[in-house]
Amino acid sequence: MWEQIRANRRRSAALITLMAVVLVLVGYTAGELIVGPGGGAIGLLIGLLIWGIQMMVYLTNSDSILLNQAYARELKRDDSPRLFNIVDEMRLASGLEFMPRIYLVDDAAPNAFAVGRNSETSAIAVTSGLMYRLNRDELQGVIAHEMSHLKNRDVQFMTLAAVMLGSIVILAEIVRRWTWYGGRGSRRSNERGGGQAQVIILLLGLVFAILGPLMAQLLYFACSRKREFLADACAAQYTRYPEGLASALERISQAAAASSHASKATAPMFIVNPLYAGGDEPDSVFSSHPSTAERIRVLRGMAGASLKDYEEAYRRAKGGGLIGTSSLGSAPQESIRAPSDEGPIETRHDAMNMIRRAHGYLPIQCSCGLKFSVPEGYEQDHIRCVRCGNLLPVPTAVAATEAPAAAPPLIAQVQPPLQYKRDGQGWASFRCSCGRTIQISPGFAAPFIRCANCGRQINVTS
Repeated sequence: MWEQIRANRRRSAALITLMAVVLVLVGYTAGELIVGPGGGAIGLLIGLLIWGIQMMVYLTNSDSILLNQAYARELKRDDSPRLFNIVDEMRLASGLEFMPRIYLVDDAAPNAFAVGRNSETSAIAVTSGLMYRLNRDELQGVIAHEMSHLKNRDVQFMTLAAVMLGSIVILAEIVRRWTWYGGRGSRRSNERGGGQAQVIILLLGLVFAILGPLMAQLLYFACSRKREFLADACAAQYTRYPEGLASALERISQAAAASSHASKATAPMFIVNPLYAGGDEPDSVFSSHPSTAERIRVLRGMAGASLKDYEEAYRRAKGGGLIGTSSLGSAPQESIRAPSDEGPIETRHDAMNMIRRAHGYLPIQCSCGLKFSVPEGYEQDHIRCVRCGNLLPVPTAVAATEAPAAAPPLIAQVQPPLQYKRDGQGWASFRCSCGRTIQISPGFAAPFIRCANCGRQINVTS
């Protein structure tokens, strides 16, 4: 796929250049309208300043912003070993040299997306609905699709294109608002006798303000749609089971409710547009994704699991080519494997418990049988059961009963360790003295754990 990656880079450079031209034109027009004749350079500088600020955000913490917008929480291997096994399988199949971080989004609508500018920030996020609604083959197809986005560097381009699009939209919004609510430049030009010229500039400004973001969005979406087909082709090759991804796309597109954590800005990042529930996204130039029905038809039309098989199915369904000749010539022939017939990797109950742990909730069970969760930051040491009225202690690490050993002079000021007695060998959740929730997995066997918030040592006994 190196040929395709190089082609992606060329298209990315061309697209970013076109969007930069649109940004310059909109910025120049904004200066001419707001400042007056000769103010285009000032508007251009303002446009470049807006773009520069957004680029700084992109280069520093754009991945964290996208994950925070989705309220995603990072998972550890102990949280879902089977999910990590699937991700690791697809990483090896794709040849990716690093292991992306795994995040979970508390959302019943099944979906997934990938983010990352480099190996250190790359991550794949899945919703809780995806975990318990899809079987193993379907989930493997979704993970392989997102892994191919990371492998082909699609995520880097889409995030950068979104930055360019955002800058153009901001400038266009400034022009539109000034046109309707301002008019200083128009009055000033009329006073100087340049009313006719200003009217022409005003009309041109309106054209750029309206068409500029539209052109940029069309370029953005057009490239996004083709990349989805390419990611599907790679996923079929990695899994050697095209039906897994096809069935997953069918289930995701037929979800009864739209995602509660998606917006128009983040929708192109998902495997299926999360803003459409119970049906397919309209197939048009304004769509962020290709038709899900077409994607499914191509996958189910494959005679094998290789890139060549996907290309042949794509030509029959869509016409025209998708994958480069060099990539097709070097791609190995792959036969379709048998289905695994394994069900979902997590139950709905386990997925909900995983979400609660990721968000720092403390599980408490009363003797009357009622189970409930206490959110992180709860300040009281006890909580009353709403069913029977019993006053229940909140699990908290306490000061050790034995006096700590004499410490060397250099660390004499370090706080003494806390003590927590573990009940059983399953998941355990308790509070540190600083209020942070500590999670202990079933596989935890160390004599102590250190709080990630305050750094205090907590000795763990059984």
